[in-house]
Amino acid sequence: MPVQFARTLTGALRAQRANRQLGLVLAFIAGAINAGGFLAVHQYTSHMTGIVSALADNAVLGHTGAIPAGLAALAAFVGGAACSALMINFARRRQLHSQYALPLLFEAVLLLCFGVAGAQLNSADPLHLLMTIMLLCFIMGLQNAVITKLSGAEIRTTHITGIVTDIGIELGRMAYWHSGRHVQLPPVRADRAHLLLLLGLAGCFVGGAFTGAYGFRFAGYAMTVPLALLLLALASVPMYDDVRARRTRQPS
Repeated sequence: MPVQFARTLTGALRAQRANRQLGLVLAFIAGAINAGGFLAVHQYTSHMTGIVSALADNAVLGHTGAIPAGLAALAAFVGGAACSALMINFARRRQLHSQYALPLLFEAVLLLCFGVAGAQLNSADPLHLLMTIMLLCFIMGLQNAVITKLSGAEIRTTHITGIVTDIGIELGRMAYWHSGRHVQLPPVRADRAHLLLLLGLAGCFVGGAFTGAYGFRFAGYAMTVPLALLLLALASVPMYDDVRARRTRQPS
């Protein structure tokens, strides 16, 4: 990955184009982790809608034993998002180049931890399985908070319900027929640039899901290595910039 391109993607100085490019990459990674992780723990961990719904279902059906696991997964996702915010604000107060790269570096480390822990996973051990699910939920919360903060909540990458909804809205605007009866009202127009971004995010998530599913099926937990290396490549240049800046400030 070219140095300047990596610096643009994850550096502190942001541009809308860089936000969207990073969003596409992270959507791919999220799709791969979500689909591949399902093969490991038999549960999707990138979106909390299903987990919260399952909590309600289990409560109503009297399956009280499953409620603590659902709450733990939800808390892990929230904890990941909170951790991301802490790291970004910590780095921002110190004017670091790596304020957005730090959480991605941490995600890479945790992803490798998932690969190591998953390889030892015993699905018959409820505690081990729960800890693995919580780790995946934490990773997804961490990543979703990064792209949410740097894009001003314009882009989300770990689930595509909102993305697909927005695609439908833009398609509805595009298909709207102007009869000419209400010329005093502004015309209904689709935001084509936004629609292309949404289609790209959805496509990258789906592509990542297929890649993750095939990768985990045929390569097992070794599939976490290229995903972690991609995150490391994204984070490495701003981290290096901070190290170089610190050395420059230190007296010789």
